[in-house]
Amino acid sequence: MVRRQKKGENRMGAKADKVMDVCLRAGEIMLTYGAETYRVEETLERMARAAGFTNVHCFTTTTGIFLSFEERKGRGDLMQMVRVDDRMQDLNKVTEVNQVSREFTSGMLTVQEAERRLEEIYEAKIQYPIWVIHIAAGVAGSGFSYLFGGGLFDLIPAFFAAFISSFALVEIEGYLKVRFASELAAAFIGSASAIAFVMLGLGNNIDQIIIGSLMPLVPGVPLTNAVRDLLSGDLLAGMSRGVEALLTSLSIASGVALSISIFL
Repeated sequence: MVRRQKKGENRMGAKADKVMDVCLRAGEIMLTYGAETYRVEETLERMARAAGFTNVHCFTTTTGIFLSFEERKGRGDLMQMVRVDDRMQDLNKVTEVNQVSREFTSGMLTVQEAERRLEEIYEAKIQYPIWVIHIAAGVAGSGFSYLFGGGLFDLIPAFFAAFISSFALVEIEGYLKVRFASELAAAFIGSASAIAFVMLGLGNNIDQIIIGSLMPLVPGVPLTNAVRDLLSGDLLAGMSRGVEALLTSLSIASGVALSISIFL
């Protein structure tokens, strides 16, 4: 009888460890690729409760996830944390993790199947080739250049300036591993390219072309998530994301100011 009880306890403990790993992997993917902290907490708590655990609590910051739940009443809580160092934007992966969470909580997926799906999402490459992303950045830059008062003659130089900014950001970040320094350098290169195009006679409104060149660098997702976290009551995460967006804005402004002071 004692031996059977110990076997049952071992199976229960193994299940708890597996569910903990699955939940933390889901939260890590979501937080890395642009999900709001309150959404991460809600997703992990629902998954743990769907697996049959109680007293579930999740606390998420912009750089870490803490998750605890009770595997059996009176046995104490199981708690683990995972640190998230990288922060990128790929909302497609966030959507895929949300779908796995829905299927898991509705009983359509087992723990093993959910773990396999999450590993596939984690290992998957970005949905579009990097050159498509650079071209899309150029299109966005030229569009915003026209939106802010640029002429039709400014669309082509704004496109290439934004393309260069996007390319520089990706390439420099691969070497420096410091996003704020990469954004400063990319803003400098993009705005310098815009100035060069105007000096070569390939544009009329230098201000609007520079604005277009900066569009791929604007921290839209972090700023939006900061506001949503603040509105949902996650003050710590909201303020940290807001500071991150502010530092990115300062990096971009510093890069533009440096290029203007040198070339104009």
